[in-house]
Amino acid sequence: MSTTPPLPRSSFDGLRFAFGTLTVLPVRVTRWDREAARAGMLGAPLAGLAVGACAAGLGLLLLFLGAGPLLAAVASAAVPAVLTRGLHLDGLADTADGLGSGKPAGDALRIMKQSDIGPFGVLALVLVLLAQVAALAQLYDASWARGALAAVTSAVAARLALTLAARTGVPAARPEGLGAAVAGVVPVRGALAVAAGCLAVAAAWGALLGPYDALRTPVAVVLALAAAELLLRHCTRRFGGVTGDVFGGLAETAATTALVALCLGWST
Repeated sequence: MSTTPPLPRSSFDGLRFAFGTLTVLPVRVTRWDREAARAGMLGAPLAGLAVGACAAGLGLLLLFLGAGPLLAAVASAAVPAVLTRGLHLDGLADTADGLGSGKPAGDALRIMKQSDIGPFGVLALVLVLLAQVAALAQLYDASWARGALAAVTSAVAARLALTLAARTGVPAARPEGLGAAVAGVVPVRGALAVAAGCLAVAAAWGALLGPYDALRTPVAVVLALAAAELLLRHCTRRFGGVTGDVFGGLAETAATTALVALCLGWST
């Protein structure tokens, strides 16, 4: 008879929260309280792992069927957008419009809530998607394993950035919305522990490609988190806190930075 204690109910509620809010997978969120939000944001990288695995899987399938690295890259970049209903990309565009407006916090937040996308948002979307596809194409062209590893790493880094952004001390810019629901729910020590675990896993799966990748892969994640942190601090100063759109912008910033970093400093 097993003596392993069952997982606490909050863990299952947290996984539901993570997958139900960060993906379109058919997972029903049963609790919206702060405890479930805390567990969900701590488990956000697991949602990223699932998204990244799907992105890598489609890219590898196309390569197996004879497609070139560019088409595989487009597919791998499209999967995260599809599995989030484009919410992170929409958040990136709205954040860019809010920051680019140069208006006071209240006016900038109203711009971000509008349904249309302004010139700063369009520019941000075009540049980010081009960078993601270009990076993935280069990595798939190097080898199928590099491309697949990059797709998974970038997706995990994107959601890990959300875990760190939901840490204690980061305020919400509005009293309502997803940003308010998760702002400040994650203890700093818990966020750092999850980050350390993700870096260790990144080093382990990077090591499958060689000792250099065992170092480069976690470094790419660190650079991704650093870029997201810079954006987070800027948004907090400009808007007075975070919103759901800011979280989306952070995720796309981290994913893109990780992919670009994985392209640098290697030779075939």
